[in-house]
Amino acid sequence: MSYQASNLPLEKHCFFGADGGVSTGKYTSLNTNYNSQDSKIAVRQNFEIITAYFHKNYEDMFTLNQGVSNLVVEADLPQQFTQTADGAVTTNPHILLGIKTADCAPVLLADYKHGVIGAAHAGWRGAYRGVVENTVALMQRKGAIPQDIAAAVGPCLQQTSFEVGTDMKNVLLAENSQNEKYFAAGKDTQHFFFDLSGYLTDKLRYLGITNIVNDRIDTYPPENGYFSYRRNTHLGLIDKPKDYPTQYAFICL
Repeated sequence: MSYQASNLPLEKHCFFGADGGVSTGKYTSLNTNYNSQDSKIAVRQNFEIITAYFHKNYEDMFTLNQGVSNLVVEADLPQQFTQTADGAVTTNPHILLGIKTADCAPVLLADYKHGVIGAAHAGWRGAYRGVVENTVALMQRKGAIPQDIAAAVGPCLQQTSFEVGTDMKNVLLAENSQNEKYFAAGKDTQHFFFDLSGYLTDKLRYLGITNIVNDRIDTYPPENGYFSYRRNTHLGLIDKPKDYPTQYAFICL
């Protein structure tokens, strides 16, 4: 399954899911993780399937070496996996801006009026550290205006699938006691369910962005058609670190 937000042009973005590629086995089928044990040839072919959707080539992509940081870079020219960051912004109409996920939220942003787009990899750590704020700030430095930005929060772990412990909750409550509203009771007093989608949506609103779409698609249930690191972990399918399938969200001008 692939998903497209209603507030972004269909031909300019897509949150790709697990289907439509050439990978097999536990990577079936649109796996985009070069760090997995999947065939590198298959991963390359999957990227070529994705870029063809936009009538672009593999070499037109701007992709990152992602972590859980708040680092955001400007994408001047296409390049693949050469910069380490978790957000990127461009004004180059020839670039296909991409973000890799497997439960974290991909956030796509666009101010088409002023010719600026951005993309952020926002798990709870990156979101807490400010990757969304930094992405929007860089977009503004390149000429974007919050009131003209359309933002879409893509498929990610939803609250009923995102169990966390007290350590994580304490970090967010130390940031702001109002963050209590993003936690629901878990199986005991040491566990909670976190609303990452709501947390991100409110961050975008606080930045002055009102055109936000968040359809709250959960990556954990296999029937939804997305790769999930947490699901693969629970199924015992991860034999080595980083050996799991991932999906990509892309946006272009």
